[in-house]
Amino acid sequence: MALAPRAVLVHRTTEYAELLARHGTHGQAAFFLASRGRSVDEIAARHHRTTAALAEVAAAVPLTWRQSRVERADLDRFLFGPEDVVVVVGQDGLVANTAKYLSGQPVVGIDTDPGRNPGVLVRHRVSDAAKLLASALRKGAGGEELTMVEAVADDTQRLLALNEIYLGPPGHQTARYRIGSGESAEAQASSGVLVGTGTGATGWLRSLWQERDSALRLPSPDERRLLWFVREAWPSPATGTSLVSGELHGGARLELTVESDRLVAFGDGMEQDAVELVWGQTVRVGVSATALRLLG
Repeated sequence: MALAPRAVLVHRTTEYAELLARHGTHGQAAFFLASRGRSVDEIAARHHRTTAALAEVAAAVPLTWRQSRVERADLDRFLFGPEDVVVVVGQDGLVANTAKYLSGQPVVGIDTDPGRNPGVLVRHRVSDAAKLLASALRKGAGGEELTMVEAVADDTQRLLALNEIYLGPPGHQTARYRIGSGESAEAQASSGVLVGTGTGATGWLRSLWQERDSALRLPSPDERRLLWFVREAWPSPATGTSLVSGELHGGARLELTVESDRLVAFGDGMEQDAVELVWGQTVRVGVSATALRLLG
């Protein structure tokens, strides 16, 4: 017997809720901020708008559906099912945080604070939720297939990201590795390597692209092409700087072999969910077969 569709509402703890968790009461939080020349009022107002939006979206879920909620910090422990429709209620970045845990489920982005969020990925208002959910599972529901980037280590560890994957040291040390394969590989010492998608081309990837005054064309979000940049490569008798940027098409992979005690790879700023890499391991980064299916 087929399961009824399930709406999974993804949200994150608000700044106001975090203040209350730290200070205990509204009054204590207000006093703390006032002593630093800030007011709690706007933070509380955003909290109430977000809470109201989440309640309105929950009420818009069809009565015949199941429903579940997951907070951003718990995404790595939540099991998404093939029958899920994922409703991200919050900011653009929350869509990226969620994407790596999905496998083709449709995603609806609901903007809880129009005008404050860019609305690149959370494209819809709360009032659109009922209509979007009703049509989400219909054939021809449409939407975009946004390209994702993946890193696969030689011990089968796999990492997905919507914006970018960073490979580098876990702190402020120097990353040492060999980049490339075979005789063309180059030993490098740097601050790490960034591999980004067209969705990520509005963020960290774009800042590196601009800093380099790169002649490479930034990819579009649905284009199966990635750009990569080495951050602050250091020239020395043992390390080079000739392989510091490039693009990856289709099945092409950027290969990196670790020559440090420990490097990490993480996606979309989620450092707590990093892949650990040790001396001698190889990781390959490229376009993922999995894409984010974003409705609307």
